[in-house]
Amino acid sequence: MLSPGDRFERYVVDAVLGHGGYATVYLVHDAATPQPAALKILDAGHRHQAQVARLRREFELAHRLDHPHIVRVFERGSGWLTMEVVDGGGVATLTETADRLAALSQIADALDYTHNRAVVHCDVKPANIRVGSDPDHLRAVLIDFGAAHSMTDDIGRRPTQAEVSLPYSAPELITGHAPTSATDEYALACTAVELITGAPPFTDDSSIGLIRAHLYRSPPRWSREFRWLPRVFDTIMAKAMAKEPTDRYQSCRELVSLLTRALH
Repeated sequence: MLSPGDRFERYVVDAVLGHGGYATVYLVHDAATPQPAALKILDAGHRHQAQVARLRREFELAHRLDHPHIVRVFERGSGWLTMEVVDGGGVATLTETADRLAALSQIADALDYTHNRAVVHCDVKPANIRVGSDPDHLRAVLIDFGAAHSMTDDIGRRPTQAEVSLPYSAPELITGHAPTSATDEYALACTAVELITGAPPFTDDSSIGLIRAHLYRSPPRWSREFRWLPRVFDTIMAKAMAKEPTDRYQSCRELVSLLTRALH
């Protein structure tokens, strides 16, 4: 693990930003300039072929995209990449429902943009949505394209269960079918539920329990537990979380627009 002041390639480490399941992210600057960046490096125990390939595709798919609410990636090497610094926290740090809805709206726009370019994120969840620190300008950013699927290049490839997060996984992702834009919409709906109610739609102590819930259980009727939620909230989420992808909304923007209207 690197420490402040250490050099990596041409970068100088300023601080440790965080550590995930397979990589550590550092705040760095180019030794020749003060320009900050986030440096993501695979941990020593995860520098095997599969994880290196995951990091490479994270860079390659994100590098195709140019949207204000998608993280910008700059450079990559073997087992590492650099990207922009989003200097706030996770979306759950937003305390007002209106701000969380605004962040969801921005992410919906980002997802529709990626879908129009034949890319499915496949791992939409609160942990992959960052927000900037400027209190006067809310900016939510979608990060981590390591599980992403290209609808044009990845014929035959499917994200594995090890790559995605079960609490937010659409049924077709669990069963190994090709992900589509509706797959991200389902995950965005699960994310919205968590941001509004405090928990994802389905919770279980076991992976099998979560899998069965996504495959067979109807979404809860949240308005019965949270009296301040209108019943239309349940209706909106039931469609967004339909078991069949074709039964969901036509876009992420449509889902979040309906949700925002219901909660205002």
